[in-house]
Amino acid sequence: MASLVVIFAIFALMSVGNIWGVKSGDVHVVGGDQGWDAASDVASWAIGRSFRVGDNIWFTYSAAEEGIAELRTREEYESCDTSNPIRMYTGGLDKIELGHQGPRYFVSTSAEVCNKGLKLHVHVEPQQQKAEPAGREALTQAVRVAAGPKPSGSLKVGPVSSGMLIGLGLICLIGLM
Repeated sequence: MASLVVIFAIFALMSVGNIWGVKSGDVHVVGGDQGWDAASDVASWAIGRSFRVGDNIWFTYSAAEEGIAELRTREEYESCDTSNPIRMYTGGLDKIELGHQGPRYFVSTSAEVCNKGLKLHVHVEPQQQKAEPAGREALTQAVRVAAGPKPSGSLKVGPVSSGMLIGLGLICLIGLM
């Protein structure tokens, strides 16, 4: 339950950022609903996903049971050699920004679990150019294109974005705790 609240919080914050015109990459929660866990099939989860510069990957896991190591080479990754990591993650909820192109290697710090397959290799591709303007730019362009009729004095509320609904739901949920 707590991990679901965290995942909703992550997406709500990203949605609020997009509403205000903050440009950011995609968010990937490694392993999906199961998170980073020996029972999840992280390799299958990663198949077909595109990771680009500017994206963020989130690891959710039990910090009491293990950590995550980011490794330098494919050889270290394949052999689960965590003796010389780039960085160790031990918080249970870790956000990693994909800030540059190229391969990234993440493994469980438990050699036994890593050797059973709990590891992730992502190839970070260049940032994709967005075809549509975001946030305020899109709103300004829409207003210029179709000013529409003058208001009649009554208030009409347009469609509400899913980000706003998630944010409102999260605020209500936090208020109940």
